Amino acid sequence: MTSRKSASLPRQPAGNDADGTVWTIESVQRLGITTDIETAASILGIGRTKAYELAKAGEFPVKIVRVGRRYVVPIPAILRLLDTA
Repeated sequence: MTSRKSASLPRQPAGNDADGTVWTIESVQRLGITTDIETAASILGIGRTKAYELAKAGEFPVKIVRVGRRYVVPIPAILRLLDTA
């Protein structure tokens, strides 16, 4: 489980999904330890195609792990990028 900051941390949206879903810090934390690249891209406001392009080029904004043909993104890395972990 990821650690949480103190209650005084402002809880601003982390990003918006294409369908209008707003990613909050809490909703990102509830994802668990890892997520897929599409969800990570949504949180960071990156489109699906661009996310895969960045991953293949080794330029995705946070650390990703390649597991077979899949990309796995650690949630703590996303939270650090958002400066909340």
